[in-house]
Amino acid sequence: MPKQKILIVEDAPDIAGLLQIFFNAQNYEALVASRGAQALEMCRQKMPDLILLDIMLPDMDGYAICQALRSNLRTSHIPIIFLTARGEKEDRIQGFQLGADDYIVKPFDIEELHMRVKRALERASFLNLTNPTTGLPGSKLIEEQLKRIITRHDWALASIGVAYFNAFTEAYGFVAGDNSLRFLALTLNEAVNEKGGPEDFIGHVGGSDFILTTRPERVRAICEYLMQRFDERIGTLYDYKDRKAGYIVVHNEKGEEVQVPLMHLVIGVIDGSKRTFSDIRELTEAAAEVRQQARRSGDQGSRIAYG
Repeated sequence: MPKQKILIVEDAPDIAGLLQIFFNAQNYEALVASRGAQALEMCRQKMPDLILLDIMLPDMDGYAICQALRSNLRTSHIPIIFLTARGEKEDRIQGFQLGADDYIVKPFDIEELHMRVKRALERASFLNLTNPTTGLPGSKLIEEQLKRIITRHDWALASIGVAYFNAFTEAYGFVAGDNSLRFLALTLNEAVNEKGGPEDFIGHVGGSDFILTTRPERVRAICEYLMQRFDERIGTLYDYKDRKAGYIVVHNEKGEEVQVPLMHLVIGVIDGSKRTFSDIRELTEAAAEVRQQARRSGDQGSRIAYG
């Protein structure tokens, strides 16, 4: 399993350092931000699995950070634990009203904090809020997002899959397969950061299937950026021989050796401003059909189809 990322938002160097050392030792990847603006940017770039958030920061308070994260579709699912010296009842109520998952008053017991962190992460996983491999929103949040947009006419949906992912996993192993999914998640996040907007949503359906919702006028630029970056970088996941050859050798169902191309993306785009759907099942089936058109259009490099 990949290390889960914890973002520590704390301006006191001694506390931030203690927490970072402790959680790194517990097999997490602990990141530190000392200012609110830095924390918001790290959430966009690093996609943490959980945030430990101080309320009193030099540039903005933790309540404003929490509110900003909860109002952004790409960060609204991240568990937030307030870690602060402000322990009045009114402070705790305000934190929970803004969407905090927990509230711990300093001074704190670090073992108790660790248990609360574990509980928050386990709860998010149990509720299918996040995919355990990539940390992206999972099936429950994807379903909620599709129900939200289907009643409007200002959206576009991209159904994104990885061609030859199973062959890559067979040749390189499941750990490498998971690494390739995280690579795609980060590249998709980068594409939305560069070409999208704050209301855009990305999710991990499962396996090598991902989803993006955005506005119709942005979807082409996001997908083209994503495909270009994916194709430029995917070779780094292969060894030199396979990368140079442009294919890998695997065994088919009969046990025969066959050549399989390097992984590439297949994307099917639905423009909600041009079509209507009665329910999300009809929408996802239409997106899958358009994605099949992209798959049939070629076998070298990423492909996209619009429907």
